[in-house]
Amino acid sequence: MDIRVLGTGCPKCRALEKATNDAVAEAGLNATVSKVEDIVEIMKMGVMTTPALVVDGKVVVKGKVPSVKELKKLLIQKH
Repeated sequence: MDIRVLGTGCPKCRALEKATNDAVAEAGLNATVSKVEDIVEIMKMGVMTTPALVVDGKVVVKGKVPSVKELKKLLIQKH
């Protein structure tokens, strides 16, 4: 599973990255979590509101930071 956290480095972006890493670890998922901070790359993915979360090429969260519990549920469904 390829997971990308999109954001320019703001506190909410960092919070989403941490929550995503925690959710992946708690769920025991085989996933790679990476951070995309380049605004041009973010815009190419059709995202205008950060933070955002992309799972296997599909935007699944935009403009908010879900809880670890919510992220786990979402990631398990996508797995």
